[in-house]
Amino acid sequence: ARSRTVGELLAPTSPFDKKCGRENWTVAFAPDGSYFAWSQGHRIVKLVPWSQCLNNFLLHGTKNVANSISTRLPRQNSDSGQKNKPCEHIIDCGDIVWSLAFGSSVPEKQSRCVNIEWHRFKFGQDQLLLATGLNNGRIKIWDVYTGKLLLNLMDHTEVVRDLTFAPDGSLILVSASRDKTLRVWDLKDDGNMMKVLRGHQNWVYGCAFSPDSSILCSVGASKAVFLWDMDKYTMIRKLEGHHNDVVACEFSPDGALLATASYDTRVYVWDPHIGVILMEFGHLFPPPTPIFAGGANDRWVRSVSFSHDGLHIASLADDKMVRFWRIDEEYPVQVAPLNNGLCCTFSTDGSVLAAGQDGSVYFWATPRQVSSLQHLCRMAIRRVMPTSQVKNLPIPSKVVEFLCYQI
Repeated sequence: ARSRTVGELLAPTSPFDKKCGRENWTVAFAPDGSYFAWSQGHRIVKLVPWSQCLNNFLLHGTKNVANSISTRLPRQNSDSGQKNKPCEHIIDCGDIVWSLAFGSSVPEKQSRCVNIEWHRFKFGQDQLLLATGLNNGRIKIWDVYTGKLLLNLMDHTEVVRDLTFAPDGSLILVSASRDKTLRVWDLKDDGNMMKVLRGHQNWVYGCAFSPDSSILCSVGASKAVFLWDMDKYTMIRKLEGHHNDVVACEFSPDGALLATASYDTRVYVWDPHIGVILMEFGHLFPPPTPIFAGGANDRWVRSVSFSHDGLHIASLADDKMVRFWRIDEEYPVQVAPLNNGLCCTFSTDGSVLAAGQDGSVYFWATPRQVSSLQHLCRMAIRRVMPTSQVKNLPIPSKVVEFLCYQI
């Protein structure tokens, strides 16, 4: 089935605008669904209220030139009421933007730093931050409501390829870089770098937190897929199975599954708790043998994203296609065309998929399906119980297999 187009955000172009440098390497939705951000290329990040985007799509059709609804930045000394009103921003980050991540604060989650009275920033309940990873190795932290630069983190020595915030509201940020390291930052401690995670022998392409913030997955060149314990900052295990560079990863909403995308033309769905592959989604038929898995076959998978229903995965490959998969079916349930796609992510409510390409963004309606009561129960159980504990439950073996996503 063909996926229905919801809308487009087209970056403005000039006759002399060079294609190089306009790549849209990253798109992101705020955790509460209030904002959408994407890199337009040439150092620029655009922040728009998501509800405003949807209204424009409904009013004016699918196409929407990104600068047609621009509004001025509110003054920095404006009152708090104006500050929290969703407002569109254009941010010049000073260098090519490779990664974006939204982070929201929960006051109860205190910094791990002891001397909190010395903190320059006091993040409240309504705080919403945007982290941007740049070509020069810097990470800039912005206040979403005002567009103001808050922090400039400068420890990486190469491109910051991916960023992810801990979902628990602690404002712990992890960055993945071409300098072969992951770095852990505490933004509640004024951006103090807490830890350097070493283990990758080559570029690190991506990283993702589990929903409970206890595990981090990092992926990179040389087939690397690593899992880290974020309480002890130690490596749990290395997942082996891919035949080429692994470029994207994401956990399922209940944390029971992990999806990884690779240049070997495959998306694997793992049980991260025991390190086994449960499902394989191929983008080339017949699948290439391991010795040819790195060949120029125009099927490299660039991005992967898990929907909030836990049933659907989206993948984006070099064959000019976006695919929507069900975790229990071998073939895509919907497809959509996209040239030169680089990144994709589901909206917070899971109803829309956003995909970036050459400075612009395209949106598609995602497959709509009411989850079964069994699946909802499975997700509820797996949010609090790893695979090892499930297997020890005194229940029938078929139920155990279902809870472990093996049937």
